[in-house]
Amino acid sequence: MKIAHVTDFYLPRLGGIEMHVSELSGRQRALGHEVAILTSSPGRCAHEAYVHRVTDAYRRPHALHPLAVRAGVAELERLAPDVVHAHLGVGSPLAFFLARAAARRGIPTVVTVHSMWAGVRPIMRTMDVLGGWSDLPITWTAVSRAAAQPVANILPAGTQIHILANGIEQEEWRRPAPVETPGEITLVAVMRLARRKRPIALLKMVRQAQQALEEQGDPTRLRLVVAGDGPRREAMEGWIRRHGMQDSVSLLGRLERGAVHDLLGRSHAFLAPADLESFGIAALEARCSGLPVIAKAQGGVGEFVRHEQEGLLVDSDADMVDAIVRLARDPQLRRSIAAHNRTQACPVAWAPLLAATDAAYALATKAAHDRRGADPLTAVAAVTR
Repeated sequence: MKIAHVTDFYLPRLGGIEMHVSELSGRQRALGHEVAILTSSPGRCAHEAYVHRVTDAYRRPHALHPLAVRAGVAELERLAPDVVHAHLGVGSPLAFFLARAAARRGIPTVVTVHSMWAGVRPIMRTMDVLGGWSDLPITWTAVSRAAAQPVANILPAGTQIHILANGIEQEEWRRPAPVETPGEITLVAVMRLARRKRPIALLKMVRQAQQALEEQGDPTRLRLVVAGDGPRREAMEGWIRRHGMQDSVSLLGRLERGAVHDLLGRSHAFLAPADLESFGIAALEARCSGLPVIAKAQGGVGEFVRHEQEGLLVDSDADMVDAIVRLARDPQLRRSIAAHNRTQACPVAWAPLLAATDAAYALATKAAHDRRGADPLTAVAAVTR
């Protein structure tokens, strides 16, 4: 099958969509599919041979280039894929408009929403009025039930939204228990240092947790290690200096995946401070490494982390401070959650995800052929061959 993945953001930029599309496309190629990635992100990556960067011909390539959609449509027509799989965040014009163009041309089209679409209803309704996309034969999916709900509130009533979570190979991430230094706990966060990930709030919560421990007469020292880069790094560095946290907080910048593996193996708990986390692939990797995860209950992390089993789920920043203090003061709870995470299978794995993705492609093919009046059984057989 010829599959075209469309994503505005791709490697070498790091993020959940970027890593998921890279791994999904690689596994599909290993299964014998012909896979192309269409992106407006500039740069180069290891598997560049099947990555089509549609803004590279322009003087100033950019992920949000105003001419990216026109170039993307031309590339889509040249590739003539059997199915288009578009990956959308909140601001993804290339993926959005190429999905619309593919569906209009009768190409089976799957859209996966990777972000929380809270607050974008007016924008999406306006785009529907101007561009007419909600009545197209698109198979809609989202990375979690939490991400699916806002999409359901935007699409016409009754539209089915399937779940295509991010995948993981648990054995690749599993790590032995780290050596504990008496009186010290290492907390880790792996994320893009962008405002929506709330990196400054992370620093505040760790500082408040340290203060709470001191007020309770607990000598435990919290050490925070943050892996990742982004536009808020300079603000984080300034906040750390102003509050005298240079000895307790380390900003490591962008790390390759092997280094992330090693970092998780040296840490005792993972923090996910974002309020609106559609899935949380970094938290999933931490969970599979054996770390207790502290995250907001209202996001997608709650679909693979259960309270007091794989981690602690909280409702607010104040609750997260309390959870950090609790794990620091209760080594038995911390170690029991870690042992559970190292030994129990994770519910999110690549094999069922690949099967679910194939099923979504089959539904998209059926929808496209039904729209043209073709025999749907023939369409399903063709897409699943």
